Amino acid sequence: MSEPAANLETLVAEAVGAASAASSSALNDDSAVAVNSQLNRPLYQSRIKVQPKLVHGTFRRIKWLVMALTLSIYYVTPFIRWNRGPGMPDQAVLLDFPARRFYFFFLEIWPQEFYYVTGLLILAALGLFLATSVAGRVWCGYTCPQTVWTDLFVFVERLFEGDRSARIRLDKEGWSLSKLARKAGKHVVWLLIAILTGGAWVFYFADAPTLATQMVTFSAPITAYIFVGLFTATTYTLGGIAREQVCIYMCPWPRIQGAMFDEESLLVSYKDDRGEKRGPHKKGSSWEGRGDCIDCGQCVAACPMGIDIRDGMQLECIQCALCIDACDEIMDKVGRPRGLIGYDTLNNRERRKAGEPLRFRIIRPRTIVYAVALLVVSAAMLIALANRQTLQLNVLRDRNPLFVTLSDGSIRNGYGIKIINKDTAAHVFHVAIQGPEGASLAGISAEEANPTEVEIGPDALKNVRFYVSLPKDRLSALDGGLAKLSFVVTDETGRRTVSETTFRGPAQ
Repeated sequence: MSEPAANLETLVAEAVGAASAASSSALNDDSAVAVNSQLNRPLYQSRIKVQPKLVHGTFRRIKWLVMALTLSIYYVTPFIRWNRGPGMPDQAVLLDFPARRFYFFFLEIWPQEFYYVTGLLILAALGLFLATSVAGRVWCGYTCPQTVWTDLFVFVERLFEGDRSARIRLDKEGWSLSKLARKAGKHVVWLLIAILTGGAWVFYFADAPTLATQMVTFSAPITAYIFVGLFTATTYTLGGIAREQVCIYMCPWPRIQGAMFDEESLLVSYKDDRGEKRGPHKKGSSWEGRGDCIDCGQCVAACPMGIDIRDGMQLECIQCALCIDACDEIMDKVGRPRGLIGYDTLNNRERRKAGEPLRFRIIRPRTIVYAVALLVVSAAMLIALANRQTLQLNVLRDRNPLFVTLSDGSIRNGYGIKIINKDTAAHVFHVAIQGPEGASLAGISAEEANPTEVEIGPDALKNVRFYVSLPKDRLSALDGGLAKLSFVVTDETGRRTVSETTFRGPAQ
C-alpha cells in the first residue's frame, strides 16, 4: 500500500474512533442500559402457549355448528352409497387410482376429463377470493381444516383439564398422579381422533366398508396402514401441538389475503373511537371522559391466536369473531351497548369520526369481478357437463412405416383406435371409415367373424387395430401423398362419434 493511502486509512480510523467515543459519552446511563439490553436479546423467542378461554355467544354457536357439520361430512361421506349399475363401484365419492377414475356422486371423471377437477379448483379459489373480499378470513375462522380440528382438540383438552385458568394452573403445578392422568387421557383421545381422521381419509381411495373391515382384521394393504400413520401424525401434531403456529408460520394465506381486502371489507375490529380512553371501571362510577373498554383482557383470553384485537388488523387474526362474543358478554355486565368489537370497515371507521351515516357496500367493483368470474366458470362447467359424451374415440396412425405398398400395388396404412364406453351398460360398436373413394377397412384379427364389430363392457375402453387400404387405381385421390380419412363409430342405440386422421401414400 502506498504511503498516502496508508495515511488516509489511519485518519479515517481515528475519526471513526473519535466519533464512537463521543457518541458513547453522550449516552446517559439509562440509554446505555437500553442499548445493551437490545443487543443481548435472543434472536429466537420460545413459544408462549396459547390457552383460549371458552366464550358463549352467537359466533361461538356458529363455530360449534360448522365444526359439527364439516366433521360429519368428512367422516360420513366415504360410506354414502350411489348406485351406478352392475359392476360399477357404489361409493358416492371415490378416488379410484388403480382404475383411473374419480367418482363424485353422478359425475365420473376419466383421466381425459381432468379439466373438471381443474374447474372445481378454480371455483374454490374464486369462492375464497369473494368470501375474503366481503368478510375477511371467514374461511380461516370457521371452515379451514386446521381451525376445525384445532377447535376439536381444544374441546377435548377442556374436558380433561378445565377452562383457560384451570389449564394454566395445571401447567404450572408439579407432576402428580392427577396431572398425569389428565394429560395422558387428553393425549389418548387426541390420538384416537387423529387415527380416525387418517382412517377416514384413506377410505376415500378404496371401498370404505371393505377397507374398514380389512383395517380392523389387519388384512389391509400395508400402504393403507402407512398412510393412516402419516395422517395420524400430521393431525395430532398440527391440531394438538402446533395449533396457531400453523396459521402464523406455515400457511401462506395470511400473506396473500391482504390483496383481497379493501376499505369496504367487513373485518373483525375494535372500535377505538368508542373504546378509548380505556381503563378499569368501578360499578356506579361515571362513564364521562373515558371509553367503554374496561381493559379486562377477555378478548385476548378468548383469542385462539393469542393476539390483542385492540392493536388493529394483524396477520395472525383468523377472523373467528370469538373476541366479539367475549366483549359483548362484558358489555352486558357493565351496562354498555354491545358492538365495541364487531364487524366493521375502514371506511365506516372514518365515517364515524366525521359524524356521517354508516354504510355497508357488499356490491362493489372487487366483489363484482369475483362474482362474475365465479359465474362464468360455473357456466362453463355446466355447459361441459351438459355436453359430456359417453362415447369417445381416439385414433393413432402408424408412423413406422408411414405406409406399406402391397404386391398388387395398393397402399395400406395401419391405425390403432381406442374406443371409450362411459355408459353403465355394455355395447357393440360398429367401426366404419369415410375417406378416399375406394378405400377399404379390414380388422387385423382374422379370428373374428366381423372384426369391424367391437364389444365393450360398461365403463370400459378397448384398443383395436385396423388396416385401411387404397387400390392402385385410386392413388390419384392422394394430394401430395396425403388424403383426409375419418373413423366413424356407432352403437346399437344410435350413439355416434367421429375422429379425423389422414391416409398417407407415395407422392404423385
